[in-house]
Amino acid sequence: MVDPLRDPDDPELLDPYQSRSLAILVEGARLASGAVRYGKVGKVGSAAVVINRENPLPSGNFGCALDGSSVEVASTLLQLEHTFAAVGRAEAVVYASPTTVDEIEGIADDSGWYAVEELLTVVHRGPASVSEGVRRAVDADVAGIVELLSDELVGNRERLSRWLGHRLDDPRCLVLVMDDGDRIGGFVSGFAERGVGLVEQCVVRPARRRRGVGRSLVVSAVSALRSAGAMLVASQVDEGPGERFAEACGFVAAYPVTAYVRRVDELLD
Repeated sequence: MVDPLRDPDDPELLDPYQSRSLAILVEGARLASGAVRYGKVGKVGSAAVVINRENPLPSGNFGCALDGSSVEVASTLLQLEHTFAAVGRAEAVVYASPTTVDEIEGIADDSGWYAVEELLTVVHRGPASVSEGVRRAVDADVAGIVELLSDELVGNRERLSRWLGHRLDDPRCLVLVMDDGDRIGGFVSGFAERGVGLVEQCVVRPARRRRGVGRSLVVSAVSALRSAGAMLVASQVDEGPGERFAEACGFVAAYPVTAYVRRVDELLD
């Protein structure tokens, strides 16, 4: 059995037979990251779940690792609907990876959940260093980052500002920026804990795209996460363009992830 935290460059790490062990590590880090600062990680039925009212992004409110019999998983999906509705989320989100039962597609379909996104977990290989012009974010950067996020996402700016402030205050979290004159040209966020690092989000101002800004930010994040103690650095990207960008940054595909969603506000109709 390959130990990803002992030798993350071992070629056998990407063997499909290793994917469950790798997914357990990555999902554990994603759950912990989503809980910053006031969130909670726990179990709902057979699923691992993070709930964070302060996090306006999907990364703070989701379930994963649905394991057990078909009846147990179906019951868990029902429980998740009520769990996410109770905290005011418009939808419940579950990520199915090698830690989830193989029959999840049929169970989800029968339960009114829909596959909405095909993703890949990718693992970084090779060297990385901080690029010139990339720096750590400070409090004064929050407004500029929120502006970039608001362009990408529909969300409350005040909640986004609080969420960013929480991450800047937590030593496990990483936020790097690259300036574009008197404003921010792009940013990347990450998280590192117990030997696992995550490159979570990279957003570049539209006018600065296709100029290497995104790659500089991501590679710098990998280097910073390793300096923070991460032996393994992973990320989750969209299939297609996201995968190609990840490859350009030194990542390789490890295992697929499917996002399932259930609109819980429909339950009130």
